Amino acid sequence: MARTAVSHPVFARVFERASARMDDAGGTAHRRRLVRGLSGRIVEVGAGNGRNFAHYPAQVTEVLAVEPERRLRASGQRAADAAPVAVTVVDGVAEELPVEDGSVDAVVMSWVLCSVASQRTALAEAYRVLRPGGQLRFFEHVVAAHPGPLRWVQRAVDATIWPVLCGGCHASRDTVSAIHAAGFEISSLDRFRFPDSPLALVGPHVLGAAVRPVAEPAR
Repeated sequence: MARTAVSHPVFARVFERASARMDDAGGTAHRRRLVRGLSGRIVEVGAGNGRNFAHYPAQVTEVLAVEPERRLRASGQRAADAAPVAVTVVDGVAEELPVEDGSVDAVVMSWVLCSVASQRTALAEAYRVLRPGGQLRFFEHVVAAHPGPLRWVQRAVDATIWPVLCGGCHASRDTVSAIHAAGFEISSLDRFRFPDSPLALVGPHVLGAAVRPVAEPAR
């Protein structure tokens, strides 16, 4: 049975305000890069309050936006109503997508792989629903690229209160390695700080694309 109807009302309110501020500080440009060139049928996982919707190109025929948190899903529906492409917002979780095998052209994830219960399961689901040759587009904050104080602090807060305060978010996940391990072939990868401050706990970010191979690897 699917696990749905997540409720983090305090975090959702904070996230709505924070996502708007982050977009004003440069996030909008990253969102545009995230979805640039997409076409066909898209699943956006953990769509939140729908701030990607306005940037989908006209070649996209349908977006199925999956979001488990009640308040964010309601905000996402309002954003869907104003989107330039057809967006359907549904209740659901990354680990159990309500989508047929091999039926979509792209899966979009932004600021979601930090908070899923299992990256392995969520990425396996993305792989399952993509057609061979389909793309995973990702924009995520990740563990610091090099050993040092920031990585130590990220791991320390993950072991204490950060996930509780931030709706299950983790600061120290090695998301790029998880994407590789899920069987995807990474075709583009940009590493950068956002916001560009050495003091930002979740400043290290990646934005890129990965492909479900046309030929399945030998088992």
